[in-house]
Amino acid sequence: MWLKPEEMLLKNALKLWLTERDHKYFVLQRRRGYGEGGGGLTGLLVGTLDTVFDSTSKVAPYRILHQIPESQIYWSIACGVSSEEINKHWEWLEQNVMQILSVFDSNEDITSFVQGKVRGLIAEESQNTSIKEEDDPEKFREALLKFDKWFGLPEQEKLVTYYSCSYWSGRVPCQGWLYLSANFLSFYSFFLGKEVKIIISWDEISRLAKTTSVILSESIHICSHGEDYYFTMFMHLNETFLLMEQLADYAVKRLFDKETFQMDLLFSDHLQITKRVLENRARTEYFTALFRLPREESLDDILDCFLWIPFCHAHAFGKMFISDNYICFRSQDANHCHVIIPMREITGMETSDNSGKHICFSTRCKITLRFTDIKESDGLAQKLGRKLKWGTRGSTQHTLEKKEESYQKSTQDDDTFFGHSDSLLSLTGEQHSALLKESNKTVNTEALMRAFHPQDAENLDSKMLKEKMKVQSWNIHFVEYGHGVCMFRTKKTRDLVMRGIPEVLRGELWLLFSGANNDMAAHPGYYTELVERSMGTCTLATDEIERDLHRSLPEHPAFQSDTGISALRRVLTAYASRNPKIGYCQAMNILTSVLLLYAKEEEAFWLLVAVCERMLPDYFNRRIIGALVDQAVFEEFIRSHLPQLTDHITDMTFFFHPFPCPGSSPSSFLCCPSRAQ
Repeated sequence: MWLKPEEMLLKNALKLWLTERDHKYFVLQRRRGYGEGGGGLTGLLVGTLDTVFDSTSKVAPYRILHQIPESQIYWSIACGVSSEEINKHWEWLEQNVMQILSVFDSNEDITSFVQGKVRGLIAEESQNTSIKEEDDPEKFREALLKFDKWFGLPEQEKLVTYYSCSYWSGRVPCQGWLYLSANFLSFYSFFLGKEVKIIISWDEISRLAKTTSVILSESIHICSHGEDYYFTMFMHLNETFLLMEQLADYAVKRLFDKETFQMDLLFSDHLQITKRVLENRARTEYFTALFRLPREESLDDILDCFLWIPFCHAHAFGKMFISDNYICFRSQDANHCHVIIPMREITGMETSDNSGKHICFSTRCKITLRFTDIKESDGLAQKLGRKLKWGTRGSTQHTLEKKEESYQKSTQDDDTFFGHSDSLLSLTGEQHSALLKESNKTVNTEALMRAFHPQDAENLDSKMLKEKMKVQSWNIHFVEYGHGVCMFRTKKTRDLVMRGIPEVLRGELWLLFSGANNDMAAHPGYYTELVERSMGTCTLATDEIERDLHRSLPEHPAFQSDTGISALRRVLTAYASRNPKIGYCQAMNILTSVLLLYAKEEEAFWLLVAVCERMLPDYFNRRIIGALVDQAVFEEFIRSHLPQLTDHITDMTFFFHPFPCPGSSPSSFLCCPSRAQ
């Protein structure tokens, strides 16, 4: 392997190396204790030194140095695992370098020429690999050499990163190196003749956790096939653990859903799996999950800043998250507040100067958000201006007029969320009639609960009074914290949700807090196209849907009529067309029926997408893996905390079998989200 030329001063170091071939400007050497005549006490001592000091010589005991006559200064330019490999490099030098060195006038010119040649070879080797993306390509190349030599894994196995750490074998720590690759966790240590080598497949890990004890302080605990492994003494333990967790998670996903895993662009080519790529993906997944944003949203930047909180009359410190279509904020105190600002909702932006340290946004929701003391904000104003597709100005009057004009021409997606249909007024009479006729033919424009369960204001029972009080609490909350997608979301917001969302607000707030409104706004007209394309088709999924239509909340009047049944058919068929890999599965009809009661038809579709693909991605599919896992966890909690209830229900043979521990049936478990209204 060619190495980036590094200057070294050799005095006593030559005692550890034996010269096998030499030239006026080059020397090929072998490490003492390796190759012919190796072993014995010399090999043991040299091997231990190489491991303790992390020397490349442990796995590459051959090297080629560039030397200057009558000088103690050398440059390392190549190393090799075997004599065959290093001799190939030597032969290349003989054919392409040694013969032309005589034309140079000075030793400095010769050294510059040799270094340039070697760097060119390294660049050529790195073109088809991801090594160039690493922070220190040379050290990574050396680590890759050791990884390939020590563990003998398949050539296509991609090394992601490596860490120095200690493995506790009994009561004795073994200092060595932990290597994380796409499919394996590997560890190697060699000390005073004792070699420790561990290879664990990610999909064979049954437990991965951070632990602390009196002896081990903070360590990473791994359990595989009943054996426990403890690794400690990491420089960056949290970073290491998160990366291990990510790789183990991907391995399990690949094991259970190989087809979807292979469709992932990141894993379609194993060379794309690098530490940097995985870290960026983890940051983006955390961002989209935290703010319930579309999965395709990509995080651009995270900046420290302050946000003015009007209801507290104070500034809250936190982080600003910026992506292509959203600006989000989360306070350092997670219970304080967080805010989601879709770019489509911004009507104006003000900055005190071009530095971008102070930025104020105006939104359609009539909420103004003021960010101050934004760290590392150079060029932020211009960057946001490009995303918003306007230039930054001291005044937002022009941008407000421009955005208000586009708002009047906006599609029905945003208007339906706020309860308006004014966008139809901008159409001509003929266009309005045609669009309305087509909409009535395909999509319901109101929630079924409004048509089949009208409120009787004169007959208020205790339940109705309780609902009315909840509505009043929410209205007070909206006045104080804002109303709409850009509202301040605080601990009070969560408390109100936990008390129960009133029926009249369920459709609106489900859309808001699930992030389904963002999906719907990002894909205008998508649901109507799906309905037109899917209705009338005949597949296994549509056959199953037809069988279950009249089993979906049959006691509710909405689903005793053609209106409710047709709406349910359209939503389920459209989703089966959108996601043919899942199509239709158990309990999806119950969930969709509940969504249709409180949300308009298109909104119910996007709520179904949010639940099945983002909130509970492993629940509604053919294998229902997520439901089975959560059911097992639920059963374990019952067994641990309510043993008497476990015995009683087991005696009643209520639990579903053949699960290893007693528990409720999968169908009942899948229906829990729809029944928890």
